[in-house]
Amino acid sequence: MDQLERKDSILHQETVRLNRYLALAGVGSRRKNDELILSGAVKINGRVVKELGTRVHPARDRVMVQGKTVELAQKYVYILFNKPKDCITTVSDERGRTTVMHYVRVRQRVYPIGRLDRDTTGILLLTNDGALAHQLTHPSFEVEKVYRARLDRGIVDADVRSLMKGIRLREGAIKVRQAAVLPATRKTEVLITVHEGRNHLVKRIFEKIGYDVKRLDRVAFAGLTTTGVARGKWRFLNWTEVQHLKSGSAIKQARQLDV
Repeated sequence: MDQLERKDSILHQETVRLNRYLALAGVGSRRKNDELILSGAVKINGRVVKELGTRVHPARDRVMVQGKTVELAQKYVYILFNKPKDCITTVSDERGRTTVMHYVRVRQRVYPIGRLDRDTTGILLLTNDGALAHQLTHPSFEVEKVYRARLDRGIVDADVRSLMKGIRLREGAIKVRQAAVLPATRKTEVLITVHEGRNHLVKRIFEKIGYDVKRLDRVAFAGLTTTGVARGKWRFLNWTEVQHLKSGSAIKQARQLDV
């Protein structure tokens, strides 16, 4: 098996030993890479690692050596999926339930950026670009997510104002960037924009002020929407959309797009 074949092989593995990953990326021999790891020169997802047995996910984890990102040569793909209800946001499920990968079938091994609850519908991005996935999910980048929530009853104006002031949950204060009642819905449907990506966040926000969310649809993520993409369908992002997602980031490397 030649070098390119070995690289392609580990890209389809769940995890690989860090020193082997660095060797295939051209950093150095495994022995030399062990020395780099022990010296504290290697970071995974922003955290220094010194354990020689550390394993990394080839597509998902962001590996840096002496401040520079290290990646294996591959073709990056970027996918926009309109997630239906009763679909699990994972690559596989040990209980045999339907996952996003039952809908999105591509040659490359991709994975979801972030998560949506099983009963939540709407926009979900998938990629094999670990650096971009890190950017879009890390709180410091404040990526906007817009949800359309249907409530169990009409929301009163005072509660809309409460949303805009921010809601305090068990993990701290949550900032709501925008909240707007949709017309002709008897005030039962609200568009809410948040930066956070915590579990069940929108449902917990409304629960905090006394409402149950009966239906939740993510209508926008980082400025992208599902316009033209039917529920359960997907498409590749175009070059302009990918550059939009990367704008303002520290990612400088050119990418190969499958569009």
